[in-house]
Amino acid sequence: MKKLSILVADDDAAHRRMLVTLLANWGYAVEAAADGAEAVRLGRERPFDLALLDVRMPIMDGLTALKELHEARPALPVLMMTAYSDVPAAVEAIKSGAWDYLAKPLDFERLKVSLRNVFAHADLVEENAALSRQLAEGGGHGGILGQSAPMRELWEMIRTIAPSEATVLVAGESGTGKELAARAVHDLSRRAQGPFVAVNCGALTETLLASELFGHEKGAFTGADRRHEGLFVRARGGTLFLDEIGEMPLAMQVKLLRVLQEREVLSVGGTRPESVDVRVIAATNRDLARETAEGRFREDLYYRLNVVTLTMPPLRDREGDIELLARHFAARFGRANHKRVAGITPQALDILARYAWPGNVRELENVMERAVILMPGEHIDVRELPQRLLPGRPEGAVAADAGTAGEARGAALPESGDGRLPTLEEVEREVILRTVARCGGNKSEAARVLGITRKTLHARLNRYGAEPDAGEEG
Repeated sequence: MKKLSILVADDDAAHRRMLVTLLANWGYAVEAAADGAEAVRLGRERPFDLALLDVRMPIMDGLTALKELHEARPALPVLMMTAYSDVPAAVEAIKSGAWDYLAKPLDFERLKVSLRNVFAHADLVEENAALSRQLAEGGGHGGILGQSAPMRELWEMIRTIAPSEATVLVAGESGTGKELAARAVHDLSRRAQGPFVAVNCGALTETLLASELFGHEKGAFTGADRRHEGLFVRARGGTLFLDEIGEMPLAMQVKLLRVLQEREVLSVGGTRPESVDVRVIAATNRDLARETAEGRFREDLYYRLNVVTLTMPPLRDREGDIELLARHFAARFGRANHKRVAGITPQALDILARYAWPGNVRELENVMERAVILMPGEHIDVRELPQRLLPGRPEGAVAADAGTAGEARGAALPESGDGRLPTLEEVEREVILRTVARCGGNKSEAARVLGITRKTLHARLNRYGAEPDAGEEG
């Protein structure tokens, strides 16, 4: 079997000779260069499988060499070596296409892991090529759909950064699909065969979050009756997705920074750190730069996470994608509810296209699920849409929706005792109570079906004197 070849460029002769000897002992064919210019010349002449470049070199520095090597051989993986003071340059290298950076003095085990990860991607080349073709055709991947210019730019960025080991920060408003983007990065990476583990940092207390991320030993605290393996360990060889990272307490940020720097975790109550090989992707709907400036987020952790940023475009900026997504969700919920959805009327599509979508794709998904449940025939029409979408209608109002919802269900609304038609409030009351009953008393589900917030639903139920007991679930 042909040996994998590595090009090493370092102006420190002793360090260069050490690397050549070490890599040769590991079974690689190694060629050395004393500066960036020589590395570029060798890289253009010979088909190396990987380049290992120092950042600071005479004649031509590592960053310039990286860019010139990639012009000549775009697919060549490059690892950068840097002293701690040159970390900003290493971050710039990652943004310029380097796979990873290694701090000097080199941790040989870390170097070995990085090399193994780089070369392991060959097993995934065919799969990734197929996925890339699908994305280029606008078919989407991992649940993300879109053909608009912002989405094409997003997918291009995902394809570019996925093969690297860079930490990724996914920024964007709530409901834009940040976790789906993180999964796409994982699926297109050489870690795709490893686990994808997600945790919401804002949903747990500091103590629970520490236990969840790092694990705990038996007896570490009251109730710890057995050892618990943390998510960093469970995600070994794969990707750990830290959602709502901006909600993480400052004390926990210190612990997370240490894990990212040392690549090892110490469980709560533990005495011996455990090494972990995990790629971290974080997400936030906050402006972390501002949070950092105002002292609510650690600056060192921010720069550690923000090696590469994926910015999720809000739905209002994705011209043309609303109809695509609406049809996709309608078809999906039609199958789930055993209903045939032949289409969406032009009037309904026009309303969907004009709405600002403050809740982004998640809000559109909920609207289409509700519409499919309520539609009496095979087409989704205006009357199946929540009132808040209609021009000139107040946010959160449900009265008009209640009437059309009752009609859509074929519900016979009762007449009053004197034979008159019920008032709008009576219609609303009847539909809301029936919907809560249909949802088994689950108020969150009922609110979602009605297209209103849970707070609004509680207010309506209180008004009608029909609020369930506090102990009732939902």
